[in-house]
Amino acid sequence: MGRADPEEGQLPAPVKPPDGGWGWIVLLGCFVITGFSYAFPKAVSVYFKELMKDFHVGYSDTAWISSIMLAMLYGTGPVCSIMVNQFGCRPVMLTGGLLASSGMILASFTTNIIELYLTAGVLTGLGMALNFQPSLIMLGTYFDKRRPLANGLAAAGSPVFLSSLSPLGQLLLEKFGWRGGFLIMGGLLLNCCTCGAVMRPLEMGMKRKMEKVQDKYEVKEMLPMGGKSEEGISTADGTKKAKKAKKSKKGKKLLDFSIFSNRGFIIYTISKFILVLGLFVPPILLVNYAKDTGVPDTEAAFLLSIIGFIDIFARPACGMVAGLKWVRPHVAYLFSFAMLFNGLTDICSARASNYTGLVIFCVFFGISYGMVGALQFEVLMAIVGSQKFSSAIGLVLLIEAVAVLIGPPSAGRLVDALKNYEVIFYLAGSEVVLSALFLAMATYYCLNWGKKAAPPLEKSLAAGGGSDTEEAESDVQEAEEHSSNNHQPAHSTDDAVAVASEEVNHVAAEEQSEEGGGCPEGDGEVLARASCNTDQTVERDSF
Repeated sequence: MGRADPEEGQLPAPVKPPDGGWGWIVLLGCFVITGFSYAFPKAVSVYFKELMKDFHVGYSDTAWISSIMLAMLYGTGPVCSIMVNQFGCRPVMLTGGLLASSGMILASFTTNIIELYLTAGVLTGLGMALNFQPSLIMLGTYFDKRRPLANGLAAAGSPVFLSSLSPLGQLLLEKFGWRGGFLIMGGLLLNCCTCGAVMRPLEMGMKRKMEKVQDKYEVKEMLPMGGKSEEGISTADGTKKAKKAKKSKKGKKLLDFSIFSNRGFIIYTISKFILVLGLFVPPILLVNYAKDTGVPDTEAAFLLSIIGFIDIFARPACGMVAGLKWVRPHVAYLFSFAMLFNGLTDICSARASNYTGLVIFCVFFGISYGMVGALQFEVLMAIVGSQKFSSAIGLVLLIEAVAVLIGPPSAGRLVDALKNYEVIFYLAGSEVVLSALFLAMATYYCLNWGKKAAPPLEKSLAAGGGSDTEEAESDVQEAEEHSSNNHQPAHSTDDAVAVASEEVNHVAAEEQSEEGGGCPEGDGEVLARASCNTDQTVERDSF
């Protein structure tokens, strides 16, 4: 009889992340996907004026295209999690690449703004969402020790693509018009399929301890046994398969809501919600704020380029810092510092009244914004671990979608009502500072309370998702206990079980030494678990 198949319930354990090798190709794919996901909704804004002329609509009507894209990117998080858990990352990403590309291609043939909403907005937004989330999941499976650096490098795709796609879109608009530009943009989005194709899943391996247990009982199953023994093993195998099937069924969750029992995840989610309320407000209002202070249009637009240029270098640099041995266990506090830095930058720059002051604001905002972007998913991975990350990020993105729909629109309404950008910068900065203080203080007090009541969050952060390893080890131990209990031979009332090989004695001795069982070794005796418990021995017959 061979070993049990994974489908029968044997517990597969993920291969140790290689922290390199093919992982660098996966990182490159994640870099491209992140760039398209975050930069594309902003880059299509260069076509808005032409769309307003052709469809005879206002700016707010065309702006809904970008808003719908972002809403699909954030709001479909749980759907992406379910699809990834059901089908895997690679098929979902290939499907997402086709949807994103077809959305822009179909948008080039539209005749009204509603059709644009459905094609460029819904279809392309959904396609990018199906690429973005799985790419982050694959990045977490390929990197462990270098994961902070990998997250920082992948996050740098956003400013790099933003600084590239906007000028490219303007060039395509001048050469081919908005329809030709949409068609070519759709072709570029096919690169998402290429990125999805390189997301090769790591092979699943079995724990050595599980292999040793299975090998041992594979030898024992070859030994002659009485009818009662066979009947006992048959009953035990039935019980074991039932338990394993139950565990296997339990493991096939399309969306794991058990992460809400993790205090660290709750703290992170609340903090992220408050953060998103104010994080995106300053860059959205910056250009108009500069124009109102008398800055020329070209120089005002250049302010966003400054933020993007600084952001490109800030994200990888922050990832390297987060990967240091003495920093990584406290990465949540580094994330809090990044948010605090960003919020204070908004508050201190609220009264900037000249171009020099705005440039200084953009430099510090680019640094802090890059730090936040590099650390946000690293902290989440560290809290929930790689196995639950697919469900965690989907739920977090859904909650962020609510904040995105509240924050920037509310800020715009306040600007229209108050005609004062200074108040908006104070408000946005205060929200970001509040999220930083909440994360730091809640994490600190949760740690102190958790030392007595539950496993502390800091240990989870230090281990980089070590809870998954502990869970896997406990599952292996449980499976070993099932195997040992279910494979014991039943004693015959007439004969003792004949044992033919010294190898069996050696395997049994290894098991006793590993498990610390209190059964003494007897010369010329084989001790079974059940007989150990009842202080009985089975005499070994010689050949």
